[in-house]
Amino acid sequence: MNRLRDLPDASHLPALDAAYLSNTPALGLEAGDPPPRILLLYGSLRERSFSRLCVEEAARLLRHMGCETRIFDPSDLPLTDQVAGDDHPAVHELREHASWSEGMVWCSPERHGQVSGIMKLQIDHLPLNIGGMRPTQGRTLAVMQVSGGSQSFNAVNTLRLLGRWMRMITIPNQSSVAKAFTEFDDAGRMKPSAYYDRIVDVMEELVRFTVLTRPHAHMLVDRYSERKAGGLPADAAADLSAIAVAEK
Repeated sequence: MNRLRDLPDASHLPALDAAYLSNTPALGLEAGDPPPRILLLYGSLRERSFSRLCVEEAARLLRHMGCETRIFDPSDLPLTDQVAGDDHPAVHELREHASWSEGMVWCSPERHGQVSGIMKLQIDHLPLNIGGMRPTQGRTLAVMQVSGGSQSFNAVNTLRLLGRWMRMITIPNQSSVAKAFTEFDDAGRMKPSAYYDRIVDVMEELVRFTVLTRPHAHMLVDRYSERKAGGLPADAAADLSAIAVAEK
């Protein structure tokens, strides 16, 4: 696998006031070990891609909070159905990273009031089921967008819809960075601002939801329709809802 982007200055957080950030935002919710595994996707191939720069800022924060992160580079991802059976190394790698993850961050530029084609392409390459494995179902998701003009929420609203379709747990908070070209310095680092602070908020919340849902991952992928199709009767001994009713 060689399509992961290196994260420059991984521990350098110039826009963060560390005095106000907890390094363990999920402390006390559930066990935070092993580190939460977060896959980050961005939606532009420009050399100075603001969706990628936002994702990099998010990855630095997540690492600061004790997570493992991977940033996927979609630059050679083929169109869906362009290669027979989607048998392409980039597709295989994207799916492997998705299966590795416990949560995801999706950040898209807004183009013509919608997510970019590159963003949608990556999601289109993630099927709901691969050989009995589910690369997205039950995972947490944080959504972000960047805009060239005034602030809007068209892209994040679509990302929420896609997250729901992919059976993901999309967290309540979100980030929308307006006039993104003014929010980064020449080195590609985000300047201190309310937009940066919101990304910090979103990453804190993503860590909490990911850790909180981790012990229940097996329940989040247990579906009646799939048990029925597979001829697998429900296990009453493991059915928490049935146990709760029986104890009343």
